[in-house]
Amino acid sequence: MSQWKQIQQLEIRLLEHVDYLYDDNFPMDIRQGLAGWIEAQDWDSAVNDESMALVLLTDLLSQLEKVRSQEQNFLQRHNMKIIQQQLQRKYTTNPTAMARVISTCLREERRILSSACTQEQGALEKSLQSSVALERQKNMDNRVGIIRGSVQLMDQVVKCIEDMQDDFDFCYKTLQSRESTDRTSEMMKQEVTRLQEMLNRLDFKRKEILSKMDVVIKEIDDLMSSQLNPELQDWKRRQQIAAIGGPMLTGLEQLQSWFTVTAQSLFQIKRQLDKLGELVVKVTYESDPIPLQKPQLDERVKYLIYHLIKSSFVVEKQPCMPTHPQKPLIIKTGVQFTTKVRLLVKLPEVDYQLKVKTTFDKDLPPGRVSRQFFILTNNTKVMDIEDYSDGCLSVEFRHLQLKEKKYINGTKGNEGLLSVTEELHSLSFEASFTVQGLTIDLETCSLPLVVISNVSQLPGGWASVMWYNLLTDEPRNLAFFGNPPRASWTQLSEVLSWQFSTFAGRGLNKEQLAMLGEKLLGQHAACSDYQVSWSKFAKENIPGKPFSFWMWLDSILELIKKHLLPVWNENYIMGFVSKEMERALLKGREPGTFLLRFSESHLGGITFTWVEHSENGDVKFNSVEPYTKNRLSALPFADIIRDYKVITDGVVPENPLKFLYPDIPKDEAFGRLYNSQPSKVHPYIPSTLIPISEMRSSASSTPHSCPSPEPPMTPGEFDMLSENLCFDIDTMSSPYSE
Repeated sequence: MSQWKQIQQLEIRLLEHVDYLYDDNFPMDIRQGLAGWIEAQDWDSAVNDESMALVLLTDLLSQLEKVRSQEQNFLQRHNMKIIQQQLQRKYTTNPTAMARVISTCLREERRILSSACTQEQGALEKSLQSSVALERQKNMDNRVGIIRGSVQLMDQVVKCIEDMQDDFDFCYKTLQSRESTDRTSEMMKQEVTRLQEMLNRLDFKRKEILSKMDVVIKEIDDLMSSQLNPELQDWKRRQQIAAIGGPMLTGLEQLQSWFTVTAQSLFQIKRQLDKLGELVVKVTYESDPIPLQKPQLDERVKYLIYHLIKSSFVVEKQPCMPTHPQKPLIIKTGVQFTTKVRLLVKLPEVDYQLKVKTTFDKDLPPGRVSRQFFILTNNTKVMDIEDYSDGCLSVEFRHLQLKEKKYINGTKGNEGLLSVTEELHSLSFEASFTVQGLTIDLETCSLPLVVISNVSQLPGGWASVMWYNLLTDEPRNLAFFGNPPRASWTQLSEVLSWQFSTFAGRGLNKEQLAMLGEKLLGQHAACSDYQVSWSKFAKENIPGKPFSFWMWLDSILELIKKHLLPVWNENYIMGFVSKEMERALLKGREPGTFLLRFSESHLGGITFTWVEHSENGDVKFNSVEPYTKNRLSALPFADIIRDYKVITDGVVPENPLKFLYPDIPKDEAFGRLYNSQPSKVHPYIPSTLIPISEMRSSASSTPHSCPSPEPPMTPGEFDMLSENLCFDIDTMSSPYSE
C-alpha cells in the first residue's frame, strides 16, 4: 500500500496534522494526483543536488501536465494549470527548495504514520505540539496586529498635527503681517486669543502623540522581551530537535512575519519622530514637549531596532553534507557541505550588497581541541532576496569544505582528553550594514559540529550530535563533552524511536523500546526515569560484546535502510526481542512458525527462528546464522524467506518456514515482496539463488545454529549438493549460538 493511501486511512485527529503540511509551496492536489510518482523519487538526495532537483522539477511539471490533460472536470483542469504555473515561477530558479519542501512533507507523513502505529507520542514531541503553544502563537498574532494598528493610527495623528501646525503657522504669519496700528484693535485681540487656543490644542496634540509613542514603544519592548525572543528561542530549540529526527521544523515564516511587522512598526515610529523633529524646526514654543522627550524616544527606538535586527540573523539550515542529508552537523574533511542563514526582518531600505563571511572555530580558546581546521573554499557571499521568502534576505553556502591544519612540531593542542567525535566545533557568520543611519553588526553561529576524517567515525559523530541536542539548548557549548550530562531513559527512548522513523520509515513500539531498555539498562529497565550516562550509551562495550550499545543499534538502522526496508515497513520484523521471550512466543505455535529478530551478537545482523515438534512431543527451536549486509547484498531478504531450505540425511530438502508469527501464512505475508522478475537475457536459462542450511550431527551436546551459506547457492550447486551429500543427522535441538 502506498504511503498516501495509508495516510488517507488515518483518523481525523492525525489527518489534521497532515493538512498542516500542505500549502501553496506544495499543494495537496499534487500530492494526491502524483502520489505514486512522488514517493518513487529520491527527494532527500535532490535537496543538495541542484541538477538532480532541476530534473525532478521538470519531470514533476511534465507529470502534472499529463494528469491535467486526462482530467475531464473543467474546473479541476483549470486549477491544476494555475498550480503548474505557480510551481514553475516559484522553483525554476531554485529547484532544491522544492525538493526540500517535498522531502520534508514525506518525512513528516512517515512520522505521522509511525505515531499512528505506536499510538503514543513521547513527552518531548507532545511538548512541541501542545495546545498551549498554539494559544501562545494566536496571542502573539493578536498582539502584533494591535501594535501595528496603533502605529498606523499614530500616523494619522502626526498628519493631523502637521495640518494643525500649518493652520497655526499661517494665522501667526498673517497676524504678524498686519500694521502695528491694527494690533491694538479689539479684533486683533480676538485673533490673538484664537491663535493661543490653536497653540494650546497643538501643544495638547504634541503631548498626546508623544505619550502614545511612549506607550507603544513600551509595548514593543515588552513584546520583544516576553514573547518574540522566547518564540525565537523556541524555534531554535525545535530546530535542534528536528535535526536529530524529531518533528518537522515549522514556524520560520510565522516568526519572520512577527519580526518584520515589529520592525516595520519601529521604523514607522522612527519616521514619525523624525517628522516631529521637522515640525519643531518650523514651530516651537516655551515648554514644547518635542525637544524634551524626542531624544529619549529616539534612543529607545534605535535600541529596539538594533537588537531586533541583530537577533533576527539566524541559521535557517544547519551545516550538512549532501551525502548524508538526514545527519546534519557532521562534517567530513574534504567533503562539501551546505548551510544557510537568513535575516528574518524585511529591510527595503538596506543596500542589498550585504556580504556574509563564515569563520570556523572563531574565538576558540587555544588548547580546547586537538585538531584545528580552516575553510578551504570561498567563505564570503552576498545575501539576496528569495522569491518565496516574501522579500527577506538570505544566503546559502553550497560548496564549503574544511581542511585540517598541519602541525610542524607534531603537537595538536589538547590531545587525548576527548575522542574525535566528542570534540565540538562551530561555524560563525558575520555581516554589517547601515539602515536609516544605524550601523548594525550581525553575528550568529551554527549549532556545535562534529568534524570527522573517515566515514567510520560517522556513527560516533551522530551519537554526539544526538546527545548534545537532546540535552541542552545552549547554542555554543563546545566544552559539553568535558562533563556530559545524563539522559533519562524516557528522553533517550523517544529519540531512538525517531531514528527508526527517520531512517527506516517506522518508529519503535512500546515492546521494542522495552527490549532496548533491557539491553541497555538491565535490571533498571523498568525505571523510566533511570539516568543513562553518555559513556554507557556510546563508549562502553555491551558486556561480553566487542561493541557499544549505540554501535549495535546504528548497525541495525543501516541494515534496515539498505536491505530490509520493505519488510520492516510492513511490520513483519519483531526485531528487538530476547531469546527467552522468543521461545515463549513460539512455544505454543504451529510447527514451522517463525519470527524475525535482530542479532544480539553480530553488528547489523538479522536472523529467523522457527519452532518444531518432535514425535515424542518435545518442542525444538532452530535459529539460522544471522544474515548481514554481505549476504543480503546477494539476495533480498523476502526471497531468502521464500527459498530457504534445510538439507537432512535421506530427506528431500524443504523449507521449514510456514507461518510468520503469530499465524500468518508465509506467502501471504511476503508474497508481494518476492522478487519474481525473470532474467532479461533471453538466450540463457534463468538462474535463482537458493539459501541452504546444512544440518550436521555432532558428538558434542552443545546446540548449534543452522549456518547460512555466503552467498546462497544457485540451483545447479543445490542439485549437486543434494545428490552427493549424505548426513547422519540426529533430530535438531535448540540451536542458539548467537
